[in-house]
Amino acid sequence: MKNLEAKFRLVNHAAAEARATALGYTRRATLNQRDTFFRVANGKLKLREENGAAVLIFYHRDESGPLMLSNYELVRIADPPQMLRILEDALGTIAVVEKVRTLLMRNNVRLHLDKVANLGNFGEIEAVIADDDDPERSRGAVEEILAALGVAPSDLIDMSYFEMLAKS
Repeated sequence: MKNLEAKFRLVNHAAAEARATALGYTRRATLNQRDTFFRVANGKLKLREENGAAVLIFYHRDESGPLMLSNYELVRIADPPQMLRILEDALGTIAVVEKVRTLLMRNNVRLHLDKVANLGNFGEIEAVIADDDDPERSRGAVEEILAALGVAPSDLIDMSYFEMLAKS
């Protein structure tokens, strides 16, 4: 799978949700997420524990300007504690990111309003793209919500939360 994504600092989640709702986005969930990142030779590998369930996610990003294209694969995990132990033993943990995420959606575009422990408040947009679709077809929808939220190109962040934590 692929997604076109943008991440940015966001001070006021309530105002952002109101602006997104005015564009037709609907709140789908509040998610308590714990992402554990592991050492790997290529890309990024994380175990996401979320509201009692878990998925293993492998991804890599094409650093292509303010909007990044990511390719990813995910697998549902039946026994998260055992998988976490195995991955920690085999690969080593490089970071743990905990956040509360409010998920809003419209069509194939997800808006995440994130409260990240030890970092602050952020927004993240992901346009989910089928493998046989052109990412450029979703660029307009991503740019529309960025404009509605008042996000300037200089506000975009080109690194993951765990990389931000490592720098702080």
